[in-house]
Amino acid sequence: MIMAGKKGIIMGMANKFSMAYGIAESLKANGADIIFTAQTEYFKEKIKEIAGTFSANEIFICDVAEDQAIEKTFDEIYTKLGTIDFIVHSIAFSDKNELKGKYLNTSRSNFLNAMNISCYSFTEVCRSAQNIMPNGGSIISLTYYGSEKVVPNYNVMALAKSALECSVRYLANDLGEFGIRVNSISAGPLKTLAASGVGDFSKILEYDRNRSPLKRNITQKDIGDACAFLLSDMASGITGEIIHVDCGCNTIGAKFND
Repeated sequence: MIMAGKKGIIMGMANKFSMAYGIAESLKANGADIIFTAQTEYFKEKIKEIAGTFSANEIFICDVAEDQAIEKTFDEIYTKLGTIDFIVHSIAFSDKNELKGKYLNTSRSNFLNAMNISCYSFTEVCRSAQNIMPNGGSIISLTYYGSEKVVPNYNVMALAKSALECSVRYLANDLGEFGIRVNSISAGPLKTLAASGVGDFSKILEYDRNRSPLKRNITQKDIGDACAFLLSDMASGITGEIIHVDCGCNTIGAKFND
């Protein structure tokens, strides 16, 4: 029960296959109280039943692409539920039609949109967090190894994740004086709604499984348990880090382009 007495926000859960769902399960199992946000009323209705299983009776709307949306949502959460101890940012986006073929063909509009939603929104989350985390806390984002090595069809998301990881280090430095830790989990490939948009994703899963020292792919529980640890006081000395949770695939040289 390493999260007993802790209350926080999970942003971006789409369904039971989301990484955010696995994180919510581990946090709940370790005693945390969870608040969910959804992009629109449509997505709110989609996760309403799931949220209920975590005793989250209210879901807050937060479209991170809109100006001041995050600040307004966090202010609403603070007014209704008080201060929080952690935030999980599980939000990323790219036009799925540009997650195949060559990165060379990325459009300007999708590049800017992917950076805005996948990277800048995390900066705004951290800035707004100061107002509702007066006692310090922990903030987590989710990234992927495509930020470090070429992964076929990951394309513009690789650049967005690379920028996100750099943001983690700078934000950790900025927020450290307030007792707020900022880290990111670089998870191995997992079948999620977002991953389904990446071309030939099944081949990526097979490649990682065959190369992994553990001879398997990552699971929701693997990611959730690692996240629970980083959000807990047990990780009080860890900030500004990119934590790889990938069954050891990173130990076997370069991937896909070796």
